[in-house]
Amino acid sequence: MDMLRITGLRKRFGSKEVLRGLDLAVPEHSVFGFLGKNGAGKTTTMKTVLGLLRADGGEIAVNGEKVLYGQTATNRWIGYLPDVPEFYPFMTAAEYLRFCGEISGMAKADIGPRSRELLALVGLQNEKHRIRGYSRGMKQRLGIAQALLNRPKLLICDEPTSALDPVGRKEILDLLLTVREQTTVLFSTHILSDVERICTDVAFLDQGTAKIQGTLNEIRARYRSEEYLVETDSEAGLQALQTAFPALHKIGKNQLSFREKDCPAADVLRFLADQAVPLLRFERAEPSLESLFMEVVEQ
Repeated sequence: MDMLRITGLRKRFGSKEVLRGLDLAVPEHSVFGFLGKNGAGKTTTMKTVLGLLRADGGEIAVNGEKVLYGQTATNRWIGYLPDVPEFYPFMTAAEYLRFCGEISGMAKADIGPRSRELLALVGLQNEKHRIRGYSRGMKQRLGIAQALLNRPKLLICDEPTSALDPVGRKEILDLLLTVREQTTVLFSTHILSDVERICTDVAFLDQGTAKIQGTLNEIRARYRSEEYLVETDSEAGLQALQTAFPALHKIGKNQLSFREKDCPAADVLRFLADQAVPLLRFERAEPSLESLFMEVVEQ
């Protein structure tokens, strides 16, 4: 089942069309990476899913229920962490979660146990300081706890690691991976290594549409035969290869890469054998998200 389904979504701001018929399907209990350059429309998509922006066309369904602008009924299924979460700085974490539980209509008997459970999950159970003294990473962790308070079926996080140091990023990514057992996670980012680390599924947003979409394994399998790596222990051999095949690109010391569509692998192998070029490595490369992303945005 798809926890979130977007069909033909369009959104324009003045003369700029940000979303141009976006289709997106987020499977239940997946960790879904929503990739795109800054300004690609990721935040616009998320705010439209939350019913905060009016779509110019298309449909959105959360847990099978249609999203309507200005009506927040579907938001009972959603927890949301914005890119820069704001809190009442004079509160403690426990006080803030109690306040959120009360204004959202949670049963009073459930607020305390649920708050303690989530503060333990995000590593803030022993933190007694006021939120004003929290680091950015601590605020992000508290934001995740708040977003999970009502046991959402879909957790949406907008650039949750973009301003964090490596330790803070690891903590947030580990949390998102852990909560997959409780909910479906959709998070937008332009940090490709974060997606490779924890995501099961991914979509590349560019020019208002999803150019590539699927599980990481499916996407890698689809592009697996495209790129090859060649490594020699001879500078002269390297230069001879580049002269014979201008489509080969140098990527490191005595290392070249090429795509099958630009240069048939059989021709390169034949040249290596005919010229007796000392060969250390010749292999089909596993495509990286970076290479796929660059291919999408350069089309």
